[in-house]
Amino acid sequence: MDQERLRILYIDDDPGLRRLVQRELERQGCEVHTEPDGESGLERLKQTSFDAVALDHLMPGMDGLETLERIRQTVSHVPVVFVTAAAESRIAVAALKAGAADYVVKDVEGHFIVLIKVAVESAIEAAAMRLAKEAAEKEVREARDRFEALASERAVLLREVNHRVANSLQLIASMLQIQAANTNSDETRETLKNAVARVLAVAEVHKRLYTSDGVESVSVDQYLSELVEDLRRSAEDEGLSQLSFDADPLQLDPDRAVSLGIIVNELIINAWKYAYPDSSGPIRIGLKRSADGKIVLSVEDDGVGSNIDTGRTSTGLGQKIVTAMAQKLGADVEHADKDQGTKILVSFQEREAEKKSAAA
Repeated sequence: MDQERLRILYIDDDPGLRRLVQRELERQGCEVHTEPDGESGLERLKQTSFDAVALDHLMPGMDGLETLERIRQTVSHVPVVFVTAAAESRIAVAALKAGAADYVVKDVEGHFIVLIKVAVESAIEAAAMRLAKEAAEKEVREARDRFEALASERAVLLREVNHRVANSLQLIASMLQIQAANTNSDETRETLKNAVARVLAVAEVHKRLYTSDGVESVSVDQYLSELVEDLRRSAEDEGLSQLSFDADPLQLDPDRAVSLGIIVNELIINAWKYAYPDSSGPIRIGLKRSADGKIVLSVEDDGVGSNIDTGRTSTGLGQKIVTAMAQKLGADVEHADKDQGTKILVSFQEREAEKKSAAA
């Protein structure tokens, strides 16, 4: 304890014990006030500030347990040391259950008085530690509440940003579509239509981010399903009526979802252009987890195969885009063996945060 004098209120109906306790505790450096019963003790507590209360059990009127209950209701922060006779240990236990900080057993020699001071000091230290703990817990709760409020505000702002980005990309796609409709060049028209598909692939991710509960990840199976369906509808009359998609439930962060969406878009366009030169046929897209824990995208067709000369030339732009997006994913791109047609596999490692999002 520090050098400040402890202010103790001692309540006991025995005047001789009151004087003895007061004298001995003041000799040990305490400031002691006494009261003869519970009622006067409560009144003194209302008027004067004390560091602790020492309280006898057997008193006329309100006994020690009743007085303890009233003290807890009136000044609950002040620690109370219960003083009882040796034969009343069950009363001491009852006092502890009722909120006493400690108890001291009286003895005829008066040694219990020293124990009162020790018990008071321990009770004050315990009370200080409890208050410090409560203050720390309150600070943690307030910090958590502030963090949750900031996280909620950040989520709202991110949704708004994604909403505006999606709208802007939709506007760009519309302008490109207008340009495609007004050009006389088949090559330019096809280039612009491909550009529209790429822009919409990115816009769909931002649309999902502002319409979903989370902004940290995208349900990429749902995103790609919608992307494939949009491509099928937009070019159904031009040979994409047999597009199909099958995927495991997967979560990716938005940047990786965009990269994967653009790869799917480019591989579908490539298969559409070159797999069936004189007709149309199935193009199958799959997204699965492999046995070694990787995510594997597959795009395959039953067309003429990559080694057949179709008589058409490619600018190589699609291949460059696939390569660039694969690098962002940290993915490997390979041609799988197939008796007829072409099968492209894009495999990459799932991140721990993405696994947790999927599990949640």
